[in-house]
Amino acid sequence: MLQEFKEFIAKGNVMDMAVGIIIGAAFTAIVGSLVDDLINPVISLFLGGIDFSGLGVALGDGPDGAVFAYGKFIMAVINFLIVAFVVFMLVKAVNSVTRKEEPAPEAPSGPTAEELLAEIRDALKK
Repeated sequence: MLQEFKEFIAKGNVMDMAVGIIIGAAFTAIVGSLVDDLINPVISLFLGGIDFSGLGVALGDGPDGAVFAYGKFIMAVINFLIVAFVVFMLVKAVNSVTRKEEPAPEAPSGPTAEELLAEIRDALKK
């Protein structure tokens, strides 16, 4: 069983997946900081500092009553859209940098003159 586990871990796709998860976690921190520290303040500047996270409806009386905090949901959706757009732009930029120019397909080549002459000679011999 230990040998099977070693073989499983040593497979390339498992290691690739582990590296992808680690890089993804680091990338998440970068994108989160970009959105929270750079993009949201600019958007807030243009919207006059509007923050929906405080919006909600109290569902019960007293200090222990539940709150239907729809404002936090609105902010989560807005942040998701911003993060998704930033990730889209980053992936698009990386793809444009890494995209290799594909060679033009070659025109189908016909037989050479020598091959044609050999075919004619062979046909005349028959």
